[in-house]
Amino acid sequence: MGELKQTSTQIVEPGGAEGAGFATTRLEAVLAWAQKYSLFMYPFVTACCGMEFMSVSSPRYDFSRFGSEAPRFSPRQSDLLWVVGTITQRQAPILKRIYEQMSEPKWVLAFGTCASCGGFYDNYACVAGVDKVIPCDVYVPGCPPRPEAVLDGLMLLQDKIQTGNRTPAIVKPRQDPALDQNTGLVTLRKSRASVA
Repeated sequence: MGELKQTSTQIVEPGGAEGAGFATTRLEAVLAWAQKYSLFMYPFVTACCGMEFMSVSSPRYDFSRFGSEAPRFSPRQSDLLWVVGTITQRQAPILKRIYEQMSEPKWVLAFGTCASCGGFYDNYACVAGVDKVIPCDVYVPGCPPRPEAVLDGLMLLQDKIQTGNRTPAIVKPRQDPALDQNTGLVTLRKSRASVA
């Protein structure tokens, strides 16, 4: 008797042999764009950074232009967890439970030095950073961080959502263009001095 052999058939997609099709790629880009501009935040505010978080939420800095203005106080309705302030050992299991109740895809933003690395609390009661309890996507340093740094962190998170990057990132300090020798007021003064 002969052996029964299965012949393999290969399906070639319209986008190419190894890549996704055009329609699939465009759909993924549209979904990433929609996720980027519809972040439902859950603020887990525990300490003094809460005042700075409220100032960032004010009309002056305008969270709504980033699509994340309305806080959701249910983890099941949110996809962005803001960890604002110090996390103590007693709060860590609660924070973990809140993170587990959030639906996928979910992101975490650590707001301030205490949430990022424990801050100046080097004792038995405080957790040395939120990443000891749950994974974190963006760290915003500062005690408290400036609203501009927080908005930079939110934009960094939006870029990570758009590209699908899940590695942790830190908001880098910016260079003030007015202090640069080649731009700003210094150049204007140099040009006036050379003319006179």
